[in-house]
Amino acid sequence: MATLDVINLAKEKVGTIELADALVNADLANSDALFYEVVKAQLASRRSGGRTVKNRSLVSGGGKKPYKQKGTGRARQGSIRASQWVGGGKAMAPKFRDYEYHVPKKMRRAAIRAAISKRNADKALFILDNWSPSKPSTKAAVDAFEKLGLEDALVIDAKNENLFKSIRNARKFDFLPVEGANVYDILRHRALILTQAGAKALEGALA
Repeated sequence: MATLDVINLAKEKVGTIELADALVNADLANSDALFYEVVKAQLASRRSGGRTVKNRSLVSGGGKKPYKQKGTGRARQGSIRASQWVGGGKAMAPKFRDYEYHVPKKMRRAAIRAAISKRNADKALFILDNWSPSKPSTKAAVDAFEKLGLEDALVIDAKNENLFKSIRNARKFDFLPVEGANVYDILRHRALILTQAGAKALEGALA
């Protein structure tokens, strides 16, 4: 077990917390490859896959030959749904592509533990005793970050609607519930803030 300091919003030490070494002191020897695979899978799953249009086999109508093959003086035509006709299908039509793929659950959990451990190794992991604003206030949240000396941070806590609404409009700061913790968001912020409740919930979820 690792013992970490617990601070308040004034950056004063108010106690300590014990967390599993696997969560905050994980082995980072192969973390780069782990981060690469998990982040690539996460970003690939966000891709929309582009657009799709109809080719001549998907456009409705046009089953009958528009006119006879010979004797009209016009070019021969087999269907009014061919690509050269107005309203016809698109030749070489782009198709929707699904980029989504998944990594094993154990790998995803190991990557999140490694990302939290990396922030701890970088002295950029902060454990707060509690952060429960009575009402949403972006100004109060920004003031709190200034007192903590942070310009860029991700906050992870148990479900906290007022805190989420306070942080969501603050530039360079984000809030995630425990179940939304992911490698990409942890690594793209310079600091990670966990409440005591959030840290214990993560410890249980990633055990």
